[in-house]
Amino acid sequence: MSAVLLRSRPHIESLVREVLKGQLGSSLPPAKAPVLRVNSSARHMHISPENVEVLFGKGAELTVHKWLYQEGQFASQQTVTLVGPRKRIIPNLRILGPCRDLTQIELAITDAIQLGIDVPVRMSGDIEGTPGGYVMGPKGMLEMRNGIIRAARHVHMSPADAQFYRVGHLDRITLRVISPGCVTRFDDLLVRVDPSFKLEVHIDTDEANACDLTHATKVELLKQ
Repeated sequence: MSAVLLRSRPHIESLVREVLKGQLGSSLPPAKAPVLRVNSSARHMHISPENVEVLFGKGAELTVHKWLYQEGQFASQQTVTLVGPRKRIIPNLRILGPCRDLTQIELAITDAIQLGIDVPVRMSGDIEGTPGGYVMGPKGMLEMRNGIIRAARHVHMSPADAQFYRVGHLDRITLRVISPGCVTRFDDLLVRVDPSFKLEVHIDTDEANACDLTHATKVELLKQ
């Protein structure tokens, strides 16, 4: 009995294009670019289930305030206060859900200056050797020995998106943002590929303000 190999539609289209390209040469029109979304990621916290209970009480769970663009991700109703050196604080820090295996806080440079700490640029989850602080919730206080970072600018891609841009997981790509009177390039954008991802770039609030993202007329990804 012969086996049937099932392939995704984007993969089949890619194979067809390769065959046609060999037959028609350079006359074949380019593939249509996927819709690119660029979002500003405001300061926020990711949290483990155990630490939810520390801050909000035994049995507490995150509840949805607003669904985010990536499937299953949401801004929760829960917020906390982050306390840095010399009692400098950032109030109303939003927690994003669902819960993760580790607790991590992502800030922009302006936030770090306000808090009075030096925050390194790291990929999400890479928190070894990063600064910590105290987090106050309505039911308790959490001491974070590390976990405060500035998240490396990155783009979420599905495998089909990665195939279109000819990049792989953890490769680097360039984002160009065109706004009135302002053309800005962000090099070394980290590529993150997963079947569950939708095409979306995350930059922090400082970066979004620098390129005037609110008034952008065009955004595009360029292979480095």
